[in-house]
Amino acid sequence: MVAPELIKAAQSGDRDALITLLREIENHVYRTAYYILGNEQDAMDAAQEALIRIYTKINSYEEKAQFKTWVQRIVTNLCIDKFRRSKPTVSIEQHDMNFTASLTVEDEVMSGYVAQDIREAIDKLPEHHRSVVVLRYLQDFSYNEIAESLDLPINTVKSYLFRARAQLQTLLKDYKKPRSDAMHG
Repeated sequence: MVAPELIKAAQSGDRDALITLLREIENHVYRTAYYILGNEQDAMDAAQEALIRIYTKINSYEEKAQFKTWVQRIVTNLCIDKFRRSKPTVSIEQHDMNFTASLTVEDEVMSGYVAQDIREAIDKLPEHHRSVVVLRYLQDFSYNEIAESLDLPINTVKSYLFRARAQLQTLLKDYKKPRSDAMHG
């Protein structure tokens, strides 16, 4: 994710290195916040707060954990705190969840509906399930990285993912059925 030399330079007080480091991770931080909170404004607020926290606490990062895991823990904890303080809202805005290239306008429209439905299904998950789903499937974290980021035992991570997948299957059960009748009906 980020070059170790850049992290060391930022920790040694190189202001330019720190700014470069923050610019390199800002999209990742925002994307995580957006997928957890489901609202663009809340995500921007949480991402900004996370970047400030990373800026002020860069010297507390130790190489025991991967840098992306350390950053992820900060972002996730801020989002969970923010989520607990306010009732979540479902954003109707498009997000950058992309599917495979579509061949027709009809396919593009359908993939937009699918993306929105998936986003809404993820939003309906309990916060601890949502966090592991976001980290695993949207941020591509390993089970160990998720466990480290959320400070959970690995078996708890696996259990949360299992339950979250079952909930998502139930919420998205309509996508298992052929949809051609709906399009030509």
